[in-house]
Amino acid sequence: MSYYETIRGLTKNVPTTLVDFSLPRDIARTPTQASSNFITNKEQGDWAENLVTRAINETSKNYVAVKYGKSDDLVAGQDGFDTFYQEFQSELDTIGKRPDLLIFKKSDFDTKLGFDISRIPHSEITAYVKKAVAGIEVRSSAFLIDRYEEAMQIKTEKFTQIALQTKDKILTEYLDVLEHPAKEKYIELLKGITEATLSVTDFRVPSWSSSEKLEQVKALFRKLKDAIMEIQKRNYLSITPKVEDVKVVYKWIESFNVPHYYFQVFFDKVYGISFEQILTVISNPDNEDVIFSIEKDSANQNKTTIKINSKSGTPIAQKIDEPKHESVRKEMQRGQLLFYVTFKGGTAYLDVTNLCKILGISEKEF
Repeated sequence: MSYYETIRGLTKNVPTTLVDFSLPRDIARTPTQASSNFITNKEQGDWAENLVTRAINETSKNYVAVKYGKSDDLVAGQDGFDTFYQEFQSELDTIGKRPDLLIFKKSDFDTKLGFDISRIPHSEITAYVKKAVAGIEVRSSAFLIDRYEEAMQIKTEKFTQIALQTKDKILTEYLDVLEHPAKEKYIELLKGITEATLSVTDFRVPSWSSSEKLEQVKALFRKLKDAIMEIQKRNYLSITPKVEDVKVVYKWIESFNVPHYYFQVFFDKVYGISFEQILTVISNPDNEDVIFSIEKDSANQNKTTIKINSKSGTPIAQKIDEPKHESVRKEMQRGQLLFYVTFKGGTAYLDVTNLCKILGISEKEF
């Protein structure tokens, strides 16, 4: 069975409520204006892509990473951007979404084309692309994942203690109030709250206000509710394929039959996951809100995004030396000034064993 046939089989297991592969992709509107934040995120993404490329090319003896994803220095609002964007949309419908990088055996690497084939029309490199051993979509995140997880653990422990102490205070000091027939249901609710059930507990805060004691217990229920809501927020950093991208990644796999992967670059580590594993994870409803969640991403134009716990992926680099950064001034055609951050340098220390394992490459050959 070919790689594409394996992926096609997995797509049939994905709930159509999440991704319906039988429907055409939604047509995207052409962006009309870029922001400083958008350009900074683009610069960070370019840095992450370059970081992974350098790490592979400086470490491997027999494989090379080549820039492939369609990109341009133009941003919305500049001359030529509309044409570039429409060509990009047309290519999505023709071959799907190019991954940012391709990995080739050095024996298949075309030195004439070099390390950047991102601006070469797809029709001119179809046969070459099919020789790749992997396509890698590189995503970046402005976090230190270890520091984040430490902070989330402290936060969860804090609000767990607040919730349990508040519950005990209500049952100890306000039991007489709750023993009224109209309010006794809250006693059973509170007794059912434990450290293990906080993550699934939900209730409506009562609106009592007819006495001072009822006002006090209402305030405690609000405190309990707020603590539970903090506990129930997603507490992991994620690998983030957009739902709309899943279809066009599948289209690219259909076009080239090359294994596809997502690499999530943090400022201290890199995690990777195969597209095959992504489809397997999201096909199982039991994994939702455990390994992955579905969210509208405010940082990405409120697009629906699959957020898969990074730790369910494979650590590709266990350490990163952070890049240098500096502010840049960009003047747009109409005189608008944008100030953004650019990133240079940095080093990712590859875990070669894990990298080869996820890519299905012999470590001795790498």
